[in-house]
Amino acid sequence: MMRLWGRKSSINVQKVLWCLAELGLKDGVDFERIDAGLHFGKNRSPEFLKMNPNGLVPTLEDGELVLWESNTIMRYLARIHDKAKRFPGDIPSQYNSEKWLDWQVGTLWPTLRVAFLGLTRTPEAERNYAGIKKSYQDTNDLFALLDQTLANQQYCSGNAFHIGDIALALCVSRWILLNKTFPEQTGGRQELKNVTAWLKRIEKETYMNDIAEKELNIIK
Repeated sequence: MMRLWGRKSSINVQKVLWCLAELGLKDGVDFERIDAGLHFGKNRSPEFLKMNPNGLVPTLEDGELVLWESNTIMRYLARIHDKAKRFPGDIPSQYNSEKWLDWQVGTLWPTLRVAFLGLTRTPEAERNYAGIKKSYQDTNDLFALLDQTLANQQYCSGNAFHIGDIALALCVSRWILLNKTFPEQTGGRQELKNVTAWLKRIEKETYMNDIAEKELNIIK
């Protein structure tokens, strides 16, 4: 049985849990999830650091194979465990999804992360509100790029849901939630009709609502 290390409130653990759900793999049957990170600890233990020297979650054990980095774990799961062909395997779909996965981890999340951590992890007296607002407004501009793409296709990879949508949708949900909870600190949120329609499709057709936490006191 696979073992997944990580707390359910982590955006990166949520990616993997959502991917597992789409593949029909169930906690306690096909994999075991172990709470780790933040108040759960364990991620700095010698046992954990032997698996993942970064000391971060998620970490996946599948037999002798140990993987870290959430997007890599999703790629692996889709390659090895997608028996029902949930995700399209053709080259255009796969690599259109891949480019958004790389964009999410290399461009989008580093930008949004400043506002997210500043408003949910940093004590109020230590917050850099100018940096938080800039982070959020820069994220507005990045999501406008996604909105342009979604004007001509239903999902990031084309017209079928793929793992790239998982990574993007979890970032969008936090972008929306931050603005609802801290409107003055984030400044305005752009109304992006194509992103909104895409997110509604995903919420209706996938396991997103079963995986993503909705309250900031949970995702801290």
